[in-house]
Amino acid sequence: MVSFTSLIVTCFATIGAFALPALPSNATNLHELLSRGTPDGGISIGDGYYFPCWTDGQGSVSYQDNFHGSYSVQWQDAGSFICGKGWNPGATRVINYSGSFNTSGNAFLSVYGWTRNPLIEYYIVETFGSYNPSSAAQKIATVSSDGSTYDILRTQRVNQPSIDGTRTFYQYWSVRQQHRSSGTVTVGNHFNAWKDLGLNLGSQHSYQIVATEGYQSSGSASITIS
Repeated sequence: MVSFTSLIVTCFATIGAFALPALPSNATNLHELLSRGTPDGGISIGDGYYFPCWTDGQGSVSYQDNFHGSYSVQWQDAGSFICGKGWNPGATRVINYSGSFNTSGNAFLSVYGWTRNPLIEYYIVETFGSYNPSSAAQKIATVSSDGSTYDILRTQRVNQPSIDGTRTFYQYWSVRQQHRSSGTVTVGNHFNAWKDLGLNLGSQHSYQIVATEGYQSSGSASITIS
């Protein structure tokens, strides 16, 4: 039984405070890190949620797991990072989340996950800072869900890092037009809308988290999920 009430991971050039799975010499990206360990490289402890946190070591990223479904992260001059909390495996669950998200740079808050057979990376983006992370994707349609319209987009990643090493795979996106940092995400609405457009997810779900992700930016987020 874990007796402490919070867990802090401070990420600089190396991981401090709490040791995440060590990077092998040829693993320099999030997805290869998350494909290792328990399970898929993440950590499940305390309140039973799955919480990965990764950074490329540039700048500083401080992640605190507060248990009871909550986490917070602060980043300063970060290069590339992603931290979050959720479940493994993913599913068509209804996710309630609340909190704050603050950045003037390139960062965003999303429901984020992967499937296998086929290998698919997906994002349901709730808010973003100075840059729309789906800008390179092809807009296909829209879907109405949970009080907003979401743009549906797809892009192909060729020989890029994934949870199964370097692969070619599709990314599916739903990007909310009205930004928010608290609300409900009915994941099944997005999965069904993608399927109706021929954007099929894989038969095997990997992790699914409410993620804070950023590039070359500073900011903070404090999120509680259920």
